[in-house]
Amino acid sequence: MILRRFRPEDLPEIADLFSDTIHRVNCRDYTPEQIRVWAAARDRLAGNPDFFLSLYTIVAVKRGKIAGYGNIDDTGYLDHLYVHSDFQGQGIATAICQELERYAFSQHAPKITVHASITARPFFEKRGYRVLREQQVERQGVLLTNYEMEKA
Repeated sequence: MILRRFRPEDLPEIADLFSDTIHRVNCRDYTPEQIRVWAAARDRLAGNPDFFLSLYTIVAVKRGKIAGYGNIDDTGYLDHLYVHSDFQGQGIATAICQELERYAFSQHAPKITVHASITARPFFEKRGYRVLREQQVERQGVLLTNYEMEKA
């Protein structure tokens, strides 16, 4: 596996990975309606390379495919961490997260914060994050549960 910085030409594959992961992985913790509205952000992401370029975005490449990606800002807010459904359980999220945390702490972020899905919560807890609160996020009139978490 290779970790590298995001390139604008990655965008179509990342947008597909985002949607596929929600449909094939997060579906075990969310209703079909919640999955539909969450994954609808795919088109917005596909047309917005500046979103990925404005953050420290890392891409994991394995066997010639983008296996996962994640991004974080200089304050330590970890925004995205997605691993393709075909590459789950192979250490890809761990490798990406370690690099994102390393970067944020090198920028003197005092802590890492994330709004973790129900699916991702156990992953972050194993990495030493603690839940600050459960919250409901509204997407197209549909509520999705996630957890505000932090790691000092």
